Amino acid sequence: MSKKGFGGFGGMSNLVKQAQKMQKDMKKLQEELESAEFTATSGGGAVEATVTGKKVLKNLKIDKDVVDADDVETLEDLVMAAVNEAVKQADNKANSQMTSITGGINLPGGMF
Repeated sequence: MSKKGFGGFGGMSNLVKQAQKMQKDMKKLQEELESAEFTATSGGGAVEATVTGKKVLKNLKIDKDVVDADDVETLEDLVMAAVNEAVKQADNKANSQMTSITGGINLPGGMF
């Protein structure tokens, strides 16, 4: 194949440099996300959940006024809502930052 078929070797070199920069940026993003924390509340602040960028529950606060032995289901719902919202925030942050790095290109699984 001729040089023109690949845009010349200079073009290929540019492509490799761009891929290396993207890989470096993705690694930096992963490190930032691992140390980031995302907090969400439910029940008007009665339950507060904090997760890490790795989606690990780090902290859970429950207002004592929402604890009712006769209504455990409500407390369970509030905890799930707060945790799920915090995880959603972590996902949204990761996705938006990944899109800014890749320009919206969908990468195969395992690359991020």
